[in-house]
Amino acid sequence: MPTTVENAKERVLSGMRPTGRLHLGHYHGVLRNWVRLQHEHECFFFVADWHALTTHYEDVAGLGRHVWDMVIDWLAAGVDPGAATIFVQSRVPEHAELHLLLSMITPLGWLERVPSYKDQQAQLADRHLDTYGFLGYPLLQAADILIYRAGLVPVGEDQVAHVELTREVARRFNHLYGREPGFEEKAEAAIAKMGKKNARLYRELRRRYQEQGDAEALEVARALLEGQQNLTVGDRERLYGYLEGGWRVILPEPEALLTPTPKVPGLDGRKMSKSYGNTIALREPRDEVARKIRTMPTDPARVRRTDPGDPDKCPVWEWHQVYSDEATRAWVQEGCRSAGIGCLDCKRRIIDAVLAELEPLAARARQYEEDPDLVRAIVAEGCEKAREVARETMQEVRQAMGLAYR
Repeated sequence: MPTTVENAKERVLSGMRPTGRLHLGHYHGVLRNWVRLQHEHECFFFVADWHALTTHYEDVAGLGRHVWDMVIDWLAAGVDPGAATIFVQSRVPEHAELHLLLSMITPLGWLERVPSYKDQQAQLADRHLDTYGFLGYPLLQAADILIYRAGLVPVGEDQVAHVELTREVARRFNHLYGREPGFEEKAEAAIAKMGKKNARLYRELRRRYQEQGDAEALEVARALLEGQQNLTVGDRERLYGYLEGGWRVILPEPEALLTPTPKVPGLDGRKMSKSYGNTIALREPRDEVARKIRTMPTDPARVRRTDPGDPDKCPVWEWHQVYSDEATRAWVQEGCRSAGIGCLDCKRRIIDAVLAELEPLAARARQYEEDPDLVRAIVAEGCEKAREVARETMQEVRQAMGLAYR
């Protein structure tokens, strides 16, 4: 089905850099949300292997292994190739072509002001990041989103600025290239195809939106257009653009999808990160999970078993806020403060909860580990499906930019 502004609103695009096997922070922060979204929207989930090169271009020896390890973790976590499209960024070269074309129209200052540009340079001071690839990676992200004309992008608050950049780039592209010769005449001719009643309603809704800023009128008009069977895809896109100010919408502006998710801290209380060595991997052996949790630091005031403690000063308490029900949390608060329970008693509840969560994931992962050809087939099918959509977008982009000549 050709992509329209209306059905693109229901399309979700999200990706992850391949850094190897994933941990509980990834599962709670991203994957559980993906599993939910795949049953509510048309989802495209991709391995961002080109993005991995923007900061790790000198370290590529394990890149391929990391890609397959990560895909297995996605599948083990419940991402369903029957419900979502799973693919690898570099296997869809249209991403690179759109990135190149968007770089022709994107002001340098837009990239330099992205907050993460200087933040990551400071955080990764040991790496040489004075490269075009690093400066331009938010624009590559924009191309990743716009090539599928995705309407929703699940992000954390630190990534909202990247989605806003994508919106600005799409807006600029549409302004420059959506103004096809005779646009208004073609839009008016398309309105006439709707029949007198629907044409009159469309004009009224357009007037209400443009003169009064009536957002409800805009939504009703979009729904009206989606129901018009006698309009071509091109006519429909023109009328979407005509609604909003006078140009054809070639690349719809996406919206950031902020979804509250529980954050699992690292074993030392800091953010869970492989660089800190404080993670529990999704395929961590049972004994190792138990060992890591048993050796977690606790309230430093509890030197002896009989010393009372303060859960608010203990990293283990943060895990109870993710994994324990209200009754267990009350047991921890009372038992810790009164020295009625020991730290190992407290940690045992977390060990049991984490193992119960990871066991079904490990079982599913083993199936894919034993059948690597199946994993590659899933990705190959997803790459082909993604390319079909990407080719469709690029055909329109090339035509709009005068590159469709023969």
